[in-house]
Amino acid sequence: MSFFFVAFGGALGAMGRYAISLIPTKTEFPVLTLLTNLLGALLIGAITGIVAKNDRISANAILFWKTGVCGGFTTFSTFSLEALALLEKKAYFLGALYIALSVAGCMIGVLCGRKLSVFFR
Repeated sequence: MSFFFVAFGGALGAMGRYAISLIPTKTEFPVLTLLTNLLGALLIGAITGIVAKNDRISANAILFWKTGVCGGFTTFSTFSLEALALLEKKAYFLGALYIALSVAGCMIGVLCGRKLSVFFR
């Protein structure tokens, strides 16, 4: 049953991300992606704050909002939450390492994926 909550939330999050991408802009700067990531971070922060203060929220509701909606909207929100959690625990080296590896690793992954895509044309 938990998969249903994640799937439904993910669908809503993905639709929200797509809706934002349809806003007309006149800039080369990826302002809509930035907006999506900032909203996702704000949302996952609010969700974790609410959950921390309210033990009556069901595990399925948490899965729906955090993993589903936020995950479908942007995984950057989860990355931000996890990085902040490491820094708040004073695990500064691990936090910085996680941030650096995530950003650099994902950029390298995109580059490698582009290079490998020639084999699938």
